[in-house]
Amino acid sequence: MGPVIGELLPLSLGIAISPMPIMATTVMLLSPKARGTSVGFLVGWVAGIAVMVALFAFLSSLLPALGPHSPWGVVGVVEILLGLLLLGLAVRTWQSRPRSSDRVAVPRWVRAIDSLTLWRALAIGFVYSAFRPKNLLLSFAAGVVIGSASLPLVPSVVSGSVFLVIAASTIATPVVAFFSGAPRVTSSLEELREWLLRNVSTITATALVFLGVLLIGMGVAQF
Repeated sequence: MGPVIGELLPLSLGIAISPMPIMATTVMLLSPKARGTSVGFLVGWVAGIAVMVALFAFLSSLLPALGPHSPWGVVGVVEILLGLLLLGLAVRTWQSRPRSSDRVAVPRWVRAIDSLTLWRALAIGFVYSAFRPKNLLLSFAAGVVIGSASLPLVPSVVSGSVFLVIAASTIATPVVAFFSGAPRVTSSLEELREWLLRNVSTITATALVFLGVLLIGMGVAQF
C-alpha cells in the first residue's frame, strides 16, 4: 500500500492546486449565501472526485483480463499518454493567460455565484470536480494506480481516501476556517480572490507541466 500512496500523492496535489475552484470557494464564502453554497460545493467536489477515482480503479482492475502478461506495460502507456495530454493542456492554458498590461475581467460565473442555492452549488461542485479535463485525467491516473495494484479492498479504500483528503484539502480549508470564525478570514479571502484572479492561468499551467512530466516519468518507469 505504501508505494501506491506514494504514487497517488503528487496526483492528489495536482487536483488540490486548482486555482479556479479555490477562487470559486472564496467567492462563495464572500457571498450572502456563504454557508449553504460553500458546503454544497465542497460536498459536490468531494463526491465527484470519489466517484471518478472509484470508477477508474474498478475499470483498471480488469486490465489483467487483457492478456496473459502483466498489465504494467499497459499502465505505463496510459500514464505516458495522460502526461502528454496534461502538457498539451499546460500549453493551451499558458497561451490564454492575461498579459501584465491586460485588465483582468471578472468571469461571468463569479458574478453569478450570489444567486446560487445549496443544491445548485452541490451539482456544480460535482460536475466541475468529476469532468473538468485536468481533474478527469488525474482521477483516471489515480484510478489506474489503485486498480492495477491489485490490493485488497481495505488498503484500496485507505489509499483512495488519502488521495481524496489531499485533493479536497484546498477547498475544505477555507470553508472550515470560515465556519470556525477565525479572525480576519473575510479580508484574507478577498486578498486571495484577487491574487488568484490575476494568476490563475500561470498557476494552472505550471502545475500541469509538473504533473505531465511526472506522469510521463511514472509511465516510462513501468517498462
